[in-house]
Amino acid sequence: MKITIIAGARPNFMKIAPIIHAIQKAKESGKEISFRLVHTGQHYDKKMSTTFFEELNIPQPNVNLECGGGSQAEQTAAILVSFEKELLENPADLVLVVGDVTSTMACAIVAKKLNTKVAHVEAGIRSFDITMPEEINRMVTDSITDYFFTTSEIANENLRKEGASEDQIFYVGNVMIDTLLKNEPRFQKSELFDNFNLQNKNYFVLTMHRPANVDEVNKLK
Repeated sequence: MKITIIAGARPNFMKIAPIIHAIQKAKESGKEISFRLVHTGQHYDKKMSTTFFEELNIPQPNVNLECGGGSQAEQTAAILVSFEKELLENPADLVLVVGDVTSTMACAIVAKKLNTKVAHVEAGIRSFDITMPEEINRMVTDSITDYFFTTSEIANENLRKEGASEDQIFYVGNVMIDTLLKNEPRFQKSELFDNFNLQNKNYFVLTMHRPANVDEVNKLK
């Protein structure tokens, strides 16, 4: 079994780390399984150095397609062209994509057009907001996915409504939590806890990183 694992944005590597560890463990136990890690280069981050991969305990990508920059269309097109060449040169039995970034959708399309099975980790998540690029990526990816790995029963139900069969759906939970727990021994207390006198279970953490949530004043309010 040859698996090509796709990562396009920095958070994707957090998601594929426990998957790689599981594959390595299976291989050690005698299973005939191997993987090729493809970084599309959708997000370029100078901080994604050797240390980053050492901290996640995963190997450096086999290849970086360097498809970052440009508009949504330009980025999608670049990934389609580059990944097609990559997959033709290095055929796989399965292409595994994670999350909902442009690389997720583009690589899934390439795989299916080359008659390669697709597995989607974090499948079935829906916001039902079609103005979000991520929602389009999810919908397109899941419409051509063969194996759905989900984080919740809500995701399972979304997939059922869209026609996925039970034998295609695998409820595995959130792989990001696996990465979180694996790194728990390295946690360091932030100064914010003391500065703001935060008490256990008596505060909220809110992230608002999506441009659609913060770029327009009325939406932010």
